Amino acid sequence: MSDELPDYADRVLEVAELIPPGKVMTYGDVADLLGQGGPRQVGRVMAVYGGSVPWWRVTRADGTLLPGHEQRALAHYREEGTPLRYAGDQSTGHMPKVDMRKARWSSTE
Repeated sequence: MSDELPDYADRVLEVAELIPPGKVMTYGDVADLLGQGGPRQVGRVMAVYGGSVPWWRVTRADGTLLPGHEQRALAHYREEGTPLRYAGDQSTGHMPKVDMRKARWSSTE
């Protein structure tokens, strides 16, 4: 990434770039892969530095879309064919979630 980024942030962003289209990793998955930090640290890196990488591919463990960025994330998920799940009737306007069973990616795949 960049020499200006802290090392940890650089590593988090490198992982985000590895996630294939249509797949996601949780904040905790990224921290576990790096063997450093935790979900909150990864989330902070993504919030501060993640705009230049596919940020929508790093998500909450329950598949909830990033608050304040739901529509942008949803557009990316639909474009990439990321599996989504809907609670109840889609016509009610409820925001879908990422189907973590189907969309979760491991770097060993």
